[in-house]
Amino acid sequence: MNSQNKFIRSFMYAAPKTVPVLIGFIVLGIAYGILMSAHGIAVKWSVAMSLIAYCGSMQYVAIGLFLAAFDPLYAFFMSVMVNARHLFYGISMLEKYRGMGWLKPLLIYVMTDETFSIQCGQKVPDDIDRKVFYATVAFLNYFYWFVGTLIGAVAGQLITFNTTGMDFVLTAMFVVTFTEQWITQYNHKPAVIGVLCSVASLIIFGSGSFMIVGAMALILLVMTIFRKSVDEEAEL
Repeated sequence: MNSQNKFIRSFMYAAPKTVPVLIGFIVLGIAYGILMSAHGIAVKWSVAMSLIAYCGSMQYVAIGLFLAAFDPLYAFFMSVMVNARHLFYGISMLEKYRGMGWLKPLLIYVMTDETFSIQCGQKVPDDIDRKVFYATVAFLNYFYWFVGTLIGAVAGQLITFNTTGMDFVLTAMFVVTFTEQWITQYNHKPAVIGVLCSVASLIIFGSGSFMIVGAMALILLVMTIFRKSVDEEAEL
C-alpha cells in the first residue's frame, strides 16, 4: 500500500468516529456564536476565540468576563482552573503522542475533552497510520467548532430573537457529559471525587465562589494524590 492510499484509508477510518462530535460541536458552537452576538460582540471576535482559545466551556465563561471590569489575573486564574483537567489528559497522552514530530505541539494545542475521548479510547489498527488518525480526529473536531461558531455568530447578527435561558446550554452540556461518562465508564471514582469535592466546596465557600476557589482546586489536589489508584482501577 503506497503512502497516498494509506493516508486516505487512515483518514476514512478516523473521520466517521468524529460524527457524534460534529453534531454536538455544531449545536454548541451555534449557541456560543449567538450568545456572543447577543451581547454585542462582533463576529470576528467570536470566530477568533474559537480558533485561538478553542476551549468550549471557558469560552462560555469568558462571555461574562468580556462584559465585566478588566481583570487579567482573575481571567487567567479562571482559565487555569476550568481547564485544569487537561493536565491529566496531557499526561495520559504522552505515550500515544510519542514520535509524532512536528504534529505533536499542534495536537496538544487542539486537545479537547471529545478529542481526548476518541483518541484515548481507540486502539489504532496496524494498517492505519497513527499520525493521520490522531491528526484527523483533532483537526476535524477543531473545524466543527469553528463552523458552529461562525454560523451562530452570523445568525445572531442577522436575526433578532430572545436568548433568555440560552446561557443554560453550558450547564446542560456538563450534565450530559457527566451522565454519558457515568454510563459508559466502569470506573466511577473520578466522578464521585468530583461530586464530593464540589459539595464540600459549596458548603465551605458558599455559592458565590465555590466552583473556582474550592471545587476545581480541591478536585485537582485529590486527583493528583489518588491518581495512581484511579489509573490502576481504570486498567482493570
